[in-house]
Amino acid sequence: MYKISIIVSVYKKIDELRLILYALSVQTFKDFEIIIADDGSGKELEESVKYFKKNADLNLIFITQPHLGFRKNRILNEAIKRANSNHLIFIDGDCIPHSNFIKAHFENIRNNAVLCGRRVYLGEKLSLKFDRDYILNKEYEKNNFSILRDSLRNKKSSRYFEEGLILKNKFLRRVFNPKEIHILGCNFSIPKDLIEKVNGFDEDYIGAGMGEDTDLEYRLSLLNAKFISVRNLAIVYHLYHKKTLEEKTNYEYFHNIVSKSGNYFCKNGLIKVE
Repeated sequence: MYKISIIVSVYKKIDELRLILYALSVQTFKDFEIIIADDGSGKELEESVKYFKKNADLNLIFITQPHLGFRKNRILNEAIKRANSNHLIFIDGDCIPHSNFIKAHFENIRNNAVLCGRRVYLGEKLSLKFDRDYILNKEYEKNNFSILRDSLRNKKSSRYFEEGLILKNKFLRRVFNPKEIHILGCNFSIPKDLIEKVNGFDEDYIGAGMGEDTDLEYRLSLLNAKFISVRNLAIVYHLYHKKTLEEKTNYEYFHNIVSKSGNYFCKNGLIKVE
């Protein structure tokens, strides 16, 4: 058993995944496994993971499925089943974790609680700086001024530089981030038994835009789960890419669940219910 399982959902972004694995290799907290949850990217990504498994000091599990459209929730459920720890961290395959990222989640674990972080959006120019040495030397963690300066430029520039500031003082964090606490699919963690209580992710959500965060948060709230912010503690840097279109059918499905179901246990999740 490991103390943490970090689940990385990925599709096609091979270079970005390599950068994530470099960042995970320099984590200050070491007792974790990595589960790569791949939505059918193909052989090149699988070979890249095999290389890291052979040559890096990382505990790696690779799971994949045929790509039959966007089925992120299905592969995330498979990752939950494979996890060998009692606490799961979820990040996306285009988000680079700070070297204290896993430590911040681990130190804030609470019973019946979801830990909710945010992300720094990096612009196109700053994202291009990210390579093996830039990460292994932790240069990207010294970037706050560059992110702030870049955020004042154009629509391809950085955003939310404040999410990259580490604030240990609880009062300062509350002052700095007075917003409501919500799950963001690219940076949250949860006890394994808690996500099992709601039957994991609802696989009826097909397509990007909604499903692995808003729906999960709603169903956990029906169980009176607590939501605790780890903003300005558990930092991830989102690499620039062109935005994909969101699936409006997901929104319709979610609002139908809220208005008609009110059930925290989804039927098409970790367990299939007729």
